[in-house]
Amino acid sequence: MKEATMSERADDGTLIIDCDSCAVRPTACADCVVSVLLGPPGRVEWDADERRAVTALADAGMVPRLRLVPRTDRASKASERRAG
Repeated sequence: MKEATMSERADDGTLIIDCDSCAVRPTACADCVVSVLLGPPGRVEWDADERRAVTALADAGMVPRLRLVPRTDRASKASERRAG
């Protein structure tokens, strides 16, 4: 799993996955590990051990990989304009 596809990280190494800010939502939700394991949340946080566990499950083909693609500021603003 490439780190570049991850969202932000807290200083303690916790991975913050904010589905509301994912650029490929909802088109990739059905094939994302977050939806498979937890249902479609707004935001989850995984520590380093949880990330390693999910990566191991994905490497074994048991769950899909994390498909999170954080939106850029420009994409977020365009989405807000369409919604509002």
